[in-house]
Amino acid sequence: MTALRKTKIALTPKAAPFAIRAERASDVVAREALLDACFGENRHMRTCQRLRDGRAPAEGLAFSAVHQGLLSRIRGSQCPPHDLERTSNSIRTTADSKFACGDSSGNFPEDTLREGVGNFRNATRLVGTLRLWHVSAGGIPALMLGPLAVEASSRKLGVGTALMDHALAAAKARGHCAVILLGDAPYYARFGFSAQKTGELSLPGPFERERLLALEFAEGALDGAWGMIAATGAPAAKARAVRAKKALQPVLAA
Repeated sequence: MTALRKTKIALTPKAAPFAIRAERASDVVAREALLDACFGENRHMRTCQRLRDGRAPAEGLAFSAVHQGLLSRIRGSQCPPHDLERTSNSIRTTADSKFACGDSSGNFPEDTLREGVGNFRNATRLVGTLRLWHVSAGGIPALMLGPLAVEASSRKLGVGTALMDHALAAAKARGHCAVILLGDAPYYARFGFSAQKTGELSLPGPFERERLLALEFAEGALDGAWGMIAATGAPAAKARAVRAKKALQPVLAA
């Protein structure tokens, strides 16, 4: 069994300019835009997406990283320059430039809607996302991790590492025995992942064998794992995604 790193599982604004919290329904629009920015709009064609389509994440294992900063939302005013920083890999749509300065749905706290240029208030924006999903690894219950996405301007802040540490600690605390993912071995090795137990496992589509990695919380949890990895999670609530899209319409029209 590969040992899990012993790290703090939660960050507070005092420790970093971001915090990790449970994903909320209001995060959906920002999350989808962030995933599009990081992986492209054709991300739904990826092999691992077959394990997520129509499924809900594992209970209590969907997380958001939110940046806590300042904003100005006064008629005719703009957000502080640091909140509008963009790179080629960051969020690029018109709607994104609005919610990047408000909450993750493009909504702003009421106390920011006051008269007077330069009246700044605290606000949050989503800068990272990570979810885990129920799967069967050749008949053995496990979790599939991903996608992990971090806004480009926040990647040097340790957001990805914090999300991974927090999510893995939460999964272990909930009694899960193993986590599988498809990713770069050099990066995920730091969290204890390896290809040692995945050699006889397959995914429902093309994939690079050396990128199929696993981490055991319980020694021998994946011993003898063989066959196709299949989704076993509960059906997703479609109404939630529809409501999120409707919530974005006023922002796009503004």
